[in-house]
Amino acid sequence: MKKEDIVQLFDSFNNMKILIIGDAMIDAYMWGKIERQSPEAPVPVVEIEKHENRLGGAGNVARNIKSLGATPILCSVVGDDFRGKHLKQLLKEEALSTVGIFTEKGRKTTIKTRVISEDKHQLRIDEEQTNAITQEKEFLELVYSNMKDVAVIILQDYNKGVLTPFVIESIIKKANEINIPTIVDPKTKNFLSYKNCTVFKPNLKEIKTGCNINFDENNMAEINSATKDLQQMIKAKGILLTLSEKGVCMQTADDFQHTMAEKRNIIDVSGAGDTVISIAALCLAANVDFVSLSQFANLAGGLVCEKVGVVPIEKTKLLKNTISYFTN
Repeated sequence: MKKEDIVQLFDSFNNMKILIIGDAMIDAYMWGKIERQSPEAPVPVVEIEKHENRLGGAGNVARNIKSLGATPILCSVVGDDFRGKHLKQLLKEEALSTVGIFTEKGRKTTIKTRVISEDKHQLRIDEEQTNAITQEKEFLELVYSNMKDVAVIILQDYNKGVLTPFVIESIIKKANEINIPTIVDPKTKNFLSYKNCTVFKPNLKEIKTGCNINFDENNMAEINSATKDLQQMIKAKGILLTLSEKGVCMQTADDFQHTMAEKRNIIDVSGAGDTVISIAALCLAANVDFVSLSQFANLAGGLVCEKVGVVPIEKTKLLKNTISYFTN
């Protein structure tokens, strides 16, 4: 791609409305320092210096979409607890819409608390409820009401109960009827429920567990075979397989392409998948070819790993790196 084509592509993001459906949560952080061991057990004592709450899960995808210049609409389910109210407040603080947030009585809103010292995770504490939502039809009505003028739909699954098989199949069917492309970031629980989506983005662990198969992760021929079988099984147009430090693969009906990861100073991989799905979704909406789409996603995922904690991608930095990648 030429420089002017990349700049034009990034500018086009500003005119896109993106619908994100899935499990939103709060990412809480406790930042501190370690200077001694506990006298009560062989564990370090972290002296907390700062607390911070951020949007996580599908909420972090919304942050990435906004950071890339597009308009995100997040559809998710929270509980009628104080954390559900706080998640809505975090959306407002980020200037993100709350029109797609459905409140379910008695449900617990997910919060993940990370204790960080010396730029490293020392501990993570999860408080959550993962059973399926009880008001699927009501939630779907809310989703459908937000589909107008949407360029692409992201289905962001964290196995927290929002994306049930009924919800998944209903959304993909509706999207296909009105010609909105869909891109999926799956987890293993409902792995094969995403039939007829446009792009499916698992990682190595998810494809092995979700398909109940095993293969040599260092053998591209075996990876090619596994992704081709998956592509045919769920009838997706493309399988975007992320390989962590080994880059990404893109499998279509006619082609298989592996792109190596760029060398980076990797500090924290938290939220990298959210960034990958976000740029891939925007490229999908812009009709970028699937191989280039995978290369954009590969660059973005690596860049965001250079920061501590779950953070959205910086558009100007990604643009600069993308131009360098495609033109050198």
